[in-house]
Amino acid sequence: MAITLTEAAARHVTRYLARRGKGVGVRLGVKTTGCSGLAYQLEYVDEQDPADVVFEEHGVKLMIDPKSLAYIDGTELDFVREGLNEGFRFSNPNERDRCGCGESFRV
Repeated sequence: MAITLTEAAARHVTRYLARRGKGVGVRLGVKTTGCSGLAYQLEYVDEQDPADVVFEEHGVKLMIDPKSLAYIDGTELDFVREGLNEGFRFSNPNERDRCGCGESFRV
């Protein structure tokens, strides 16, 4: 089981945590929502939860809620810029379908 971060995503997280002045990494999980059922949830973390599954790549800690791991195992987290827009992009091999608006997915 593994979740990976691209160098671009790691650079973005590192810069954001430095500007914030605190934090140990980011937590990635899923929540039930949207028309397809699940949505990614990403938040900056100040304190690691003992139950978290932790991956570290490019010097950034990525904490995963154990309940979410089955849905996002194998996911690559990237940070992309397209024109004036920028944001995180999730490449999840478990996704079977994504809603038209892009907010939610199904495994």
